[in-house]
Amino acid sequence: MSTLLISHPACLQHLTPLGHPERPDRLRAIEAALEAEKFQMLGRVEAPRASLEILALCHPMDYITAIRDATPGEGIVRIDADTSMSPGSFEAALRAAGGAIHAVDEVVGKKAQNAFVATRPPGHHAETARPMGFCLFDNAAIAARYAQDRHGIARAAIVDFDVHHGNGSQEIFWADGTVMYCSTHQMPLFPGTGAIGETGDHNNVVNAPLRPGDGPEKFRDAFESRILPRLAEFAPELIVISAGFDAHMRDPLANINLEERDFAWATQKIMDVADRCAGGRIVSLLEGGYDLQALGDSVAAHVTALMRG
Repeated sequence: MSTLLISHPACLQHLTPLGHPERPDRLRAIEAALEAEKFQMLGRVEAPRASLEILALCHPMDYITAIRDATPGEGIVRIDADTSMSPGSFEAALRAAGGAIHAVDEVVGKKAQNAFVATRPPGHHAETARPMGFCLFDNAAIAARYAQDRHGIARAAIVDFDVHHGNGSQEIFWADGTVMYCSTHQMPLFPGTGAIGETGDHNNVVNAPLRPGDGPEKFRDAFESRILPRLAEFAPELIVISAGFDAHMRDPLANINLEERDFAWATQKIMDVADRCAGGRIVSLLEGGYDLQALGDSVAAHVTALMRG
């Protein structure tokens, strides 16, 4: 089995205001990085469109239809201070969620060892009924819940190394002991959640905040001392990675000083846990990362690690 790469051209049609960091060029940078010869063995497929019923695994239908109905016929509309929609945004969001669930189908169905889903808009800030932080629907949460609902996965875990805390994923599973949410992130920083004391109703939330200016040593220690032991103890049958690359030292939106090799290291550590308890099953979903060079290089390092699994 090989690593599967899932994307869709519709995700380029989610347009944002001029100067907005979450822009279509992010996907173009990833596409360019994954054109290198060593990635020619990747399986590549286009993301299907998720149904509204799939989105409703994590979001109320009235919220879903409100987002759909907010899609403009032309131009760009803001739906909160930093989240906007263009005519192509809802279709892009359906493809992003669809890519996530297709990755689950392929990985749980043993057609791929693992998968990386390069789509946008990202998802981990979207709460049950609230868009925010560039996110409309929580793709990682949908993937985890879909794996449980359609494939009988008893325990799923989301590991989030985006530099911003995934408040949406935490909120969605706060009271659900069957899904573990683990996060390293800068604090203080948007969205303001993710303190160590936020542990969920069933001790299923593991936060390992980093301070501005921290680098590889603190990041790796957070993984090895807090996240990996709890993840192994939980023994998930599937691991979903919220793969944000904005903790890179070049990223303009935060102050954590990681390099590409640190994302590769974290990926390998997650894979080690997946090998022990989840049959190696990993679904990785693109979240943040806003310096284009750093994003392309970091995704390449992440996917290289997945391919070596």
